[in-house]
Amino acid sequence: MMRTRGAWVIACAIFGMVAAAGAADWRHWRGPEFNGSSPETGLPATWSKTKNVAWRADLPGPSAATPIVSGEHVFVSSVDTAKDALLAMAFDRRSGSERWRRTVGTGISRDPKSNYASPSPATDGQLAVFLYGNGKTAAFDLGGRELWSRDLAKEFGEFAFGWTYAASPLLHDGRLYYQVLQRDVPVQGRGRTDGPIDSYILAVDPKTGKDLWRHVRPSDAVAESREAFTSMIPYRSPSGRAELLVVGGDCLTGHDPTNGDELWRWGTWNPKQIGHWRLVPSPVAGQGVILACGPKREPIYAVRADGKGRLTDAALAWTSQNQPDLTSDVPTPLFYQGDFFVLSDLRKTLARVDPATGKAKWIVPTPGRAKYEASPTGADGRIFLMNFAGEVVVVDADDGRVMEVIPMGEEKDDNTRSTVAVAHGQIFVRTNSKLFCVGRR
Repeated sequence: MMRTRGAWVIACAIFGMVAAAGAADWRHWRGPEFNGSSPETGLPATWSKTKNVAWRADLPGPSAATPIVSGEHVFVSSVDTAKDALLAMAFDRRSGSERWRRTVGTGISRDPKSNYASPSPATDGQLAVFLYGNGKTAAFDLGGRELWSRDLAKEFGEFAFGWTYAASPLLHDGRLYYQVLQRDVPVQGRGRTDGPIDSYILAVDPKTGKDLWRHVRPSDAVAESREAFTSMIPYRSPSGRAELLVVGGDCLTGHDPTNGDELWRWGTWNPKQIGHWRLVPSPVAGQGVILACGPKREPIYAVRADGKGRLTDAALAWTSQNQPDLTSDVPTPLFYQGDFFVLSDLRKTLARVDPATGKAKWIVPTPGRAKYEASPTGADGRIFLMNFAGEVVVVDADDGRVMEVIPMGEEKDDNTRSTVAVAHGQIFVRTNSKLFCVGRR
């Protein structure tokens, strides 16, 4: 009997490990592959606020941050509008019950279009890191115990942004990375006056919060064009070189993850040094090219990977200069099923793009009148979009056919910007007032 029980325990453990290995987490804003895609299959074909919903939870305030999923935890960054507080929250992925919430700071915004809870959390499955637009950051273990906290704005100077800082942290290969690409002079009274204002990348030990290195990233951009609301992405080039991809300040750069040294640089999409071209879309890589989206209605630029030093335009595989619908001012493109998917918030289109040529395989208009600023997610043969009204649009990845338009927002919801996350056979939708887990319990 004891041997039978022991065999049963071992079998259950093995089954659990196999099940866990087959279910991908969503540990970073852009998912397990850092490109907006997930290998999950068997997702619900359709749903509503009540149909095929495993659970839903009330949220204390709006945020553009994406839910982060690891194992049985869902981590959410939020504001508490009633208490004027910045919150780190964790929910049980199985039931939706709130496991814990921690107040990281007070004061939730400084401009009417966003708040300090825009950066998404990050996790390595052992701890979760939260960052806010005022520079406050903290790490918690899975039980909600604070491991450490810091204030980057106090340590390195108040952020010099006309709007609100929004870059998400990156937790990868045992290091925690922060990116701050800002103006070099104070703006609207924001920014340090007791020393130089640097744009920088900071690497930290995630267990202790102690600095590993800090790299100052120079830029020839001027005024608002120095501001970037992008997030850095890890990348392994075709030659096997590990890099951190950083875009902003009129250029795209690759950095050594071990010390921050700049490996290569390409730019600029702004040769006339226009001063109001802040950048929002993060870089995305696939099939040996790295995309940088010019701001406003500017083209997309595909830079060949494995570059060294300062690159000229000879390093470009293609641009979308002759395809005006291939542009993105806010959403970060998706790489999925071997192609790029470009969501244009200004042209109101979604396009599937060949990475080798930059030619669109199909272009379809986005439905409805609400604006789309959340980035596209790819999984199970479908593309998931969400607009300001909290409508989730499901698109067939093969032909661009709109399969579903699912209203998930409330009447009071507006400017919904959180990206849809997919993990463990479930879809996670965050509106300004609710967190939904769509799929089987």
